[in-house]
Amino acid sequence: MATQGTLHDAFIEELRDTYDAEKQLIKAMPRIAKAVSSPDLRAAFEQHLAETREQVARLERVFESIGEKARGKHCDGMAGILEEAKSALEEDAEDATMDALIIASAQRAEHYEMAAYGTLVSWAQAMGHNDAAQLLQETLDEEKATDEKLTTLAEGGINQQAADLAHGNMDEQDEQQEEAPAARRQPARKTAAKGAAKGAAKRTAKRTATRQSGARKR
Repeated sequence: MATQGTLHDAFIEELRDTYDAEKQLIKAMPRIAKAVSSPDLRAAFEQHLAETREQVARLERVFESIGEKARGKHCDGMAGILEEAKSALEEDAEDATMDALIIASAQRAEHYEMAAYGTLVSWAQAMGHNDAAQLLQETLDEEKATDEKLTTLAEGGINQQAADLAHGNMDEQDEQQEEAPAARRQPARKTAAKGAAKGAAKRTAKRTATRQSGARKR
């Protein structure tokens, strides 16, 4: 956010930044919801998408309440969070692991919004914009509720399923590592046995030649 001359100016800039952030989320959430495997998690995203559309309308009412036109300013912070979410969606992961990654990305976005709305509420109250403060508090409460719901879903099974998959893969890797040295030792033992056999054959041939030479001398 650029440096402004007054708190009112900073308030408007933060509103525009948040307005753009919400619109970015509206565009991104359908794709994210489509990648989800858990029905409960998908339902949570669909519900929050509807809430986000209402939050955009609520922000427009906030602009109106202070005599400003609703206009967004590109939010670099949300753009970065959504870019990370996009990278997570491109991972080759099991369903539960993908759901855990999606929850992590979604909660980053929620915490970013909670910080923004918390600031807006505080500034609105300080400047006496009571109608704006009430509208912004409604959205802040929704963001907190969504974050809590995501935590409940993560801790209610998704994280554990992902963890079980991770430990399963680690066990397979450990077994492979244990089998590899044994496989390497087996050829070594064969080589040693072959070497011993050759040595014994040479010694036997030498003794036979010595006996034959002694017999000829007699």
